[in-house]
Amino acid sequence: MNIAIIGSGYVGLVTGACFAHLGNQVVCVDNQQSKIEKLRSGVMPIYEPGLDVLVKTNVAEGRLSFSSDIEDATRESEVVFICVGTPPKPNGEADLSAFEHVAASMAPAMRDGRYRLIVEKSTVPVRTGEWLTGLFRSHLPESASFDIASNPEFLREGSAIKDFLSTDRVVLGVNSDRAAGVLVKLYAPLNAPILMTDLNSAELIKHASNAFLAMKISFINAVAQVCERTGADISKVAKGVGLDKRIGEEFLKAGVGYGGACFPKDVSAFIAIAAQHGYDFELLKAVENINHQQRHHLADKVFAALGHDLAGKTIGVLGLAFKPNTDDMRGAPSAEIIPMFQELDATVRVYDPVAHETAKAVLDNVHYCQNPYEVAEGADCLVVLTEWAEFNSLNWPYMKTLLKRPLVVDGRNLFDPHKMRTLGFEYYSIGRPKARPSEAVTVTD
Repeated sequence: MNIAIIGSGYVGLVTGACFAHLGNQVVCVDNQQSKIEKLRSGVMPIYEPGLDVLVKTNVAEGRLSFSSDIEDATRESEVVFICVGTPPKPNGEADLSAFEHVAASMAPAMRDGRYRLIVEKSTVPVRTGEWLTGLFRSHLPESASFDIASNPEFLREGSAIKDFLSTDRVVLGVNSDRAAGVLVKLYAPLNAPILMTDLNSAELIKHASNAFLAMKISFINAVAQVCERTGADISKVAKGVGLDKRIGEEFLKAGVGYGGACFPKDVSAFIAIAAQHGYDFELLKAVENINHQQRHHLADKVFAALGHDLAGKTIGVLGLAFKPNTDDMRGAPSAEIIPMFQELDATVRVYDPVAHETAKAVLDNVHYCQNPYEVAEGADCLVVLTEWAEFNSLNWPYMKTLLKRPLVVDGRNLFDPHKMRTLGFEYYSIGRPKARPSEAVTVTD
């Protein structure tokens, strides 16, 4: 099929590259000309494992191209996926102004009478499909032929290509047999389960899915708080809970809370959506509140160890991106926690394998280091905020010689408290017993 992808960010670029990989003719469109020029020259605007190879391969084979012209891309396409941003307004509602711009830009090309399927790929509030239908009708003559469909994405940054090509379900919200037929044919190569729904249900599925996952994270973080007050170990509690097949182990990892572009925005938007329809979603308000508290809880551990006067002290931070295998700083815990240290006049040194450039847009007055050992040198405390795999192989005896004080506050529960204590570290994590070097015992592997 001839496909246009409007918006070439995390969702749009991955979606376009994967559809091209499946044999379709795809043009990815973006209003940032600089991004389009980068893509045409083979430079990825985002970090996503495997994406550069997938893009370059499909460009070379003539199935993938890039443009900044929405009208032209629409004219040549049978299916148009809208993958633009829907950022939150101050009241939490999703801002759909980008959809208004896209509709106005697409309309001139749709006056030729040819049928087009317009698919919402962005996360949008329920009933957006109804609004979008009216919006396009306002720009088009009665003879225009089109359908609106909803096809929510379930891509995780860091594993987005695998999530697309090996998805556990495809949700299709449609209002005509023609639209259903086009999308079923398009997704047939994936051999994935397809759930066919109405437009409203498909739109609601995405918000409900993300809100539920965020709720699991906040729940286990709340349980971790109870663990710290009772001497229980959250890693063991979470394991025991997650082994129940009705619950599952995923998203039951205590830490500094969820981040990224989706969970914070979608939870806030879902609260606003419910309120607009007369329901006070108190459960999700608690989810948001717990997530916010986790940032402060981590910072409080540092303050308890170093004092609330951090002038003259250096804090080293390992990990800036909101999760590993991405350079995305949207909603990253580091962007909230590091300023808390700086407000108390601490010097902050940081390291992240890929997120330094994106971090510079949201963090001021931090010292970027080339590796974890440079971060540790002369630091009074080492704080772990992202669970990058490379941190699992650090030389801790050497790290101890570099640190001014062997103090580690682990916001991701990456390390074994028993081993860290035995190595002589004062080690604090989330929801697990404190580890002080004075309690040293023999390690048994």
